Parts: sequence; C-alpha cells; structure tokens
Amino acid sequence: MSTELDVVVVGAGFCGLYQLLSLRKRGYSVQVYETAPDLGGTWYWNCYPGARSDSEVPIYEYSLEELWKGWKWTERFPSRSELRAYFDYVDKTFDVRRDIKFNTRVTAAEFNTTTDRWAVTTSDGRVVHPRFFILCTGFASKPYIPPFKGLDTFRGVCHHSALWPQEGIDLTGKRVGVVGTGASGIQIIQESAAIANHLTIFQRTPNMALPLRQQTIDQTSESDAKDNGGYQRVFAFCKTTFAGFALDLIYKNTFDVSTEERRETFHRLWEKGGFWFWLGTFQDMFTNQEANDLAYAYWKDKVRARINDPVKQEILAPTFPPHPFGTKRPALEQTYYEVYNRDNVALINITENPIVEVTPKGVLTQDGVEHELDVLVLATGFDAVTGSMSLIDIKGTDGTMLKDKWAKGLTTYLGMTVAKYPNMFFPYGPQAPTNFCNGPTCAELQGNWVTNCIDHARANNLTHVEAKEDAQSRWVKIVGDTFQTQLFTKAKSSYTGANIPGKVIESMNFTGGLPFYDKYIREVAEKGYVGFVLKSGNEAEVASNGYILHHG
Repeated sequence: MSTELDVVVVGAGFCGLYQLLSLRKRGYSVQVYETAPDLGGTWYWNCYPGARSDSEVPIYEYSLEELWKGWKWTERFPSRSELRAYFDYVDKTFDVRRDIKFNTRVTAAEFNTTTDRWAVTTSDGRVVHPRFFILCTGFASKPYIPPFKGLDTFRGVCHHSALWPQEGIDLTGKRVGVVGTGASGIQIIQESAAIANHLTIFQRTPNMALPLRQQTIDQTSESDAKDNGGYQRVFAFCKTTFAGFALDLIYKNTFDVSTEERRETFHRLWEKGGFWFWLGTFQDMFTNQEANDLAYAYWKDKVRARINDPVKQEILAPTFPPHPFGTKRPALEQTYYEVYNRDNVALINITENPIVEVTPKGVLTQDGVEHELDVLVLATGFDAVTGSMSLIDIKGTDGTMLKDKWAKGLTTYLGMTVAKYPNMFFPYGPQAPTNFCNGPTCAELQGNWVTNCIDHARANNLTHVEAKEDAQSRWVKIVGDTFQTQLFTKAKSSYTGANIPGKVIESMNFTGGLPFYDKYIREVAEKGYVGFVLKSGNEAEVASNGYILHHG
C-alpha cells in the first residue's frame, strides 16, 4: 500500500465506519486503524455481563436503507451480542473490513506544512501520509481507574468494566464487589446479584436510573413500518430533536400546566420507559431548579416504592438530591432497585464511608470493615470525550501536543476541528452534541459534514483546511455561554470532566441541542466554510487535485 492516501480514520465503531462509507462512496482512498481485533468500537470492548444499549432501535443503527431494509432486531434495546451481529451485517453488506487494519493503534501524528499532509505513526511502526486525519475514537474509550491504595495487592480477579475479558468471568457462587453505579455498574449488578454468593456495591453518588421497559420486537409491525415509510420518518425526525432521539422536549414550561396535567405527563413519560422521562419532558427541565425539583420528587417516589429498607431508600434515592435530576446521564435499568431487597446484597455509601484501601482479600472501608471478595469490578467510568484522543501524540503546526493544549482548557471550532491542527477532524468529540446526542444520528450528521468539507477542498484544489483562532474563540464562547444557563453546572460529572482529578472543569459538550448545532454547521458550509483558512499547497500533484481516487 502506498504511504500516501487521502484519509486516515481512527476507530471502527459507529462513527468510524460511517465516515469510511461516506468517504469511500465519494471515491477517496481511506485507511481505518482500529486497536481492537474486530469491528464495533465500544461494542467490541463492552463484553461484561448485561452489556446493552440505552438507545433503542431503530434509531441505534445507521439510516442507510441498504442496511435497515434487510436487518431485523429482536429487542427494543439491543444487547451487546446483537450489536456485534449488526456490525458483522454492516461488513457483509459493504465489505468494510477490507479497508481496516485491526490490532493497530495510532500512536502519533504530526502535520507537515510543506506537503500539507499528516505523518501518522502506528503501533506496528508504519508511517502513512494522509491528506486528512479523522479521529473517530469515541467519547468513552479511555477507562479511568482511581488510584486506590493497594489495588495491585488484591489476590482475586479484578477488571475495569471496559476491559472485561472477552472469554468472560464466571461469577457464580463468588463474592463480588462492584465499585461504581454508572450504566455499566448497574448492568453488571443486575446480572450478578442472582448468581453471586454475595454482592457488595460501593456507591459514591446515586444514579437517577430510569426504567428500561424492554420489549421484544414484533417483526410484522417492524416490516410494515419499513414498507410504509416509517423508518424514513423516524430517521428524519431524529435530526430535528434536541438530542437526536425519536423523542423531543415538550415545548412548554413545567408550571405552564396544571398540577394534574403535569402529574399525568410525568406518569405517561415514565411508563414509556427509556429516556422519555429525561429528554421528552418539559423544556425547562435543565434550566429551572424548581421545575427540576418536581421531576426529582416524582422519580424519588417511584424508586423508593421498590426498595424495602428505609436506610437503603435514603442512600439510593435521597431526600435531597446530590445534583439536579438529569444533569448526569441516567442509566436505564430493569431490576436494579429490587436487587437491594436481596439478602446477599450489601450497599456501602462510600461518600460517608470511603474506601481506605484495597487489600489482598478485598476492600477496606473507613469503618474498619474488610469486605472480602473473589472478584472486584471497577465500574469507575472514563476520561470522557477527550481522553481517547489524548492517548495519541498529535502535534500541531506550533509544535504543541493536542493533549497539552487541551489540558489548559478545551478549544475547538464547531466541536470538530481545532486551530493549528489543519486537515484534522474529530466527529463525536468535544464541544459537539456528543454526550447529548444519539450516537448514530451524530455520527451521520457530522460524518456527512466532514465528507462535504473534504469534497469542497478537492473541488477547489485546496490542500489545507484549518480553523481560524477567532472563529474558534466564538464557538468556545457559544458552548460556554449555553452551558452557564443550564443546571448541568451544579453536577460533578463526566459532562464537565469533574470525574477526572486535575481535569479543567468546563462543558465537554455543546448542550444547546442538535437543531441549533446542525443549523450552525450547515451555515458555515453554505458560506464557503467561513471561519476556516483554506489554501492550496505547493505540491506538483495539486494540479490534479492532489487526491488519490480509490477504485473498487
């Protein structure tokens, strides 16, 4: 393979594969590098017990008719095994594997201002020189393991939920400890409670989890929806909603309606399951504390009714919320709260009774109790959004590593580019809707924008596309100003980087909704990519566009 090509894409999950398909369709030479040995991104690595999507189908798939026409889901919220099968179907349909190098990590990248190409180095020692460099590394690809004293002394089995062995771990009859009650922790807890000899859960902050309401897909109804334009309407609707889901905010304020109507609305949303109670509710949920308090009170009452022990009720659904409802991403659960009624389950509130150290036998808490364990699960989250890109030494034209630049605070233009790093894009990254958007919806919207931008460069003999500093500053201000009007500022979460010690506290995402974001980036493109430096290099090949057309 020639070391010069049009595009290198990093990552073979939803975002990376869509970017590959979009670029390949336009005739570009593309090479994808993937650290894992197979497709799926996070759905390759997430093989812990109970791993399942919290986005429902059909929106948690590509909107490409070539795919949805022949693919059949079996559950409303697909399991990890079904998602892996879906990625195999993507390959069967489009032969994506032919352009992917698996078991290959991109370790470094540096832009050459003479050639207007990136020098991209991989873990096998290869250096390739693409015109464009696209990071599709996902928002949850760098696991965070707290620096627990003595962790390396534990004699049992210990794994982070995102680094679970592919062959699995038999938890039957074991003494299991789970640190963390985010989405992964909750799914593991639900699966292990019934088979473990004893389960000890170490909770720092209660998860304001919502009912999943799992359903088996009725294939006749699904087939009718495909034949009658139902799928096309759903995908089109997703692009108009706040978070890219097939649901939207109620464009009324909480106190605009009567107490009875509000109660009926809450009940209806709760019964729908999924994210309806979070993202399908009144529009002032994230801006009005009093409105938010009513939603929390409803949630608290619903949850407490499922927990027998008053002490556990207060730990899991406290009288006074630790943060506004929904300002941390709620997990979706099926039997989570009933788990705490089991005799073989213990709940440790590590806010009041912290972990002192991990011992060879288990976990020692401040009260002097040593919780003996055979298996210790660290469901302790991720260095989200920027963490995965920080694993690569990406050097800009000013000689600064991207991870060093962002260590001082995030700066991007449109949440996809950054000044001093020409010809580099990062869909589903920082200061974009990312954590507040359905993954495939965001992957397609941003993926199309990136491909169109590269098309514009090719059509105009441009070899250098770089965000301007002033345009970047304007976008950063929009992101910050929007965030400051919302209640997310009151929560210590991965939305702000507060879960990682030493990380700058700021909005990691654009929280103004997908419609605003879509309109903004489209207008940038329609105005000739305003806010970018666009220029041609001096290479002889520029005369013939400087692009390597991919045939076959």
